[in-house]
Amino acid sequence: MKKQSYKGLAAIAVAAAMLTGCKLIGPVEYTVQQDPVEMHGDSVKVNVTVKVPEKGLNKKATAEITPKLGNKAFKTITIKGEKATGNGQTINFKAGSTFNYTDVIAYSPDLEVADLMITGKVNKGKKEEELEPMKIADGTIVTPLWVQNDDKALIGTDNFVRTTEETYTAQINYLKGKYNLRSSELKEDDIKELQAWLTAAAANPKVAPKKMNLISYASPEGETVDNDQLARDRANSGQEAAVKIIKKSDFEATATFFSQMPKGEDWSGFEKAVRESDLEDKNLIIRVLEMTPDLNKREQEIINMAKTYKELEKDILPSLRRTQLQVVYDKIGWSDEELKNLSKTKADTLTIEELLFTATLYEDLSEKMRIYDLAKKNYPEDWRGHNNVGYVYYMQNDLANAKSNFQKANDLNENPVTLNNLGMIARIEGDRDRATELLNSAVSAGPEVKYNLGIIDIQYGDYAEAIGNFGGETTFNKALAQTLNGDYSAALSTLDGSMDAESAIGYYLKAVIGARQDNLDMVVNNLKSAFAKDPGLKEKAAKDREFLKFMENAAFKNVVK
Repeated sequence: MKKQSYKGLAAIAVAAAMLTGCKLIGPVEYTVQQDPVEMHGDSVKVNVTVKVPEKGLNKKATAEITPKLGNKAFKTITIKGEKATGNGQTINFKAGSTFNYTDVIAYSPDLEVADLMITGKVNKGKKEEELEPMKIADGTIVTPLWVQNDDKALIGTDNFVRTTEETYTAQINYLKGKYNLRSSELKEDDIKELQAWLTAAAANPKVAPKKMNLISYASPEGETVDNDQLARDRANSGQEAAVKIIKKSDFEATATFFSQMPKGEDWSGFEKAVRESDLEDKNLIIRVLEMTPDLNKREQEIINMAKTYKELEKDILPSLRRTQLQVVYDKIGWSDEELKNLSKTKADTLTIEELLFTATLYEDLSEKMRIYDLAKKNYPEDWRGHNNVGYVYYMQNDLANAKSNFQKANDLNENPVTLNNLGMIARIEGDRDRATELLNSAVSAGPEVKYNLGIIDIQYGDYAEAIGNFGGETTFNKALAQTLNGDYSAALSTLDGSMDAESAIGYYLKAVIGARQDNLDMVVNNLKSAFAKDPGLKEKAAKDREFLKFMENAAFKNVVK
């Protein structure tokens, strides 16, 4: 038997089957595409070229050849001579024949250390003899089983904004056609409340007024030019009022604090007020306005309608003659430390966004769980609390509780984050088809989803696809996919940039890469480092078919003993 025994090279075996007193079959040559054979996905596939030499099979003989890996048989190859009856591939007696054979069997652990054998029988009429069993390759490389369960779970992110821009507004009203400030207006409740608000703001470090907009209007009757000027005059008087109000508060403001914004005639305000009113003919009034694009004519229509509909003059138009005193300020949220303290003392005062953000301030999983539990309890209809509790359970390797919380979150709001997390759990539980379906529906959630799909790609034996899905990640799994795909230089680079650069599995994979590159020193040195981290790996290395060609080497035997 002639044989080359290294992964990626063909193994050639020649078998001669002799029957007593009669040579029914001559030497048959078997060329195995990979030796040792290798598992892909959950199966082991063999590709064998079978060459029957000239005059290699008796014209009336039939041979049944069955490759077996360990105790598991592949499908039987049936060949027959030119004059034999029955099924099978006919072999030309004078020329012989060459054909390819491919089959797949499910992988099981007993196949890790097993020989690929040829067994079978040959018969002619009533004569039948067993073929002598013959080894044609080794089995099995199982490096794909090293894929790590480092699936990436996703949290429901917060929308916390520490500083938001807010407004506080009061209003000064005027008589028809007037802009002078009436003293009675400064006694209105909203003006008093503005003064109190400014006093409180001056003492509150979390409220930072930036400016006051003086937004002034005229009601839409009268000449447009006059109303534009009237709005400007009302902005001036509004500022005078604002200065008086501020003087009575503890707030200090310079001239640059005020910004006059005269708007002229308030047509939109008029339409809104009419729509919200109880006027019986309000739709008719609005329709008339919409059908009168000319402003002068529209103003006349307002004057005419005010004579008919007294409610316009009494209730609608007066409210439009105004200046709004709009304070624009920054509302400054709690500091990180304040949020942490409140989560322990007054958690019910925190919004869902504040709770979710506060959880990100902790590295400790128990603290994260405490806060996410609060979010789940205080805001049960928000899916993020349930999802994020599930995330912590996953990080704690409590898959049952992780799954139930992910499912609750998904029931409340199915979205890419929850679908990713459920897909991740489905893969870990072994349901790859369901996992693939869920993850493909979640790809918009980010690169983490692609990474999770990459793990499934390794399990299915699609290593190039896995590398693409892992993207720019530098992890053991990506290095594994690169190794299985024959990208050894890239795999080493990925490993060196990963968290497993100096871990037991990281060193072990480097040893595998060394074996595939026929580098004994690389094999031995990395196995030494791997065993120093995890002595239990010695047993695996001693039978790992990745190292088959080194198993009789003294240096290798010394390191694995």
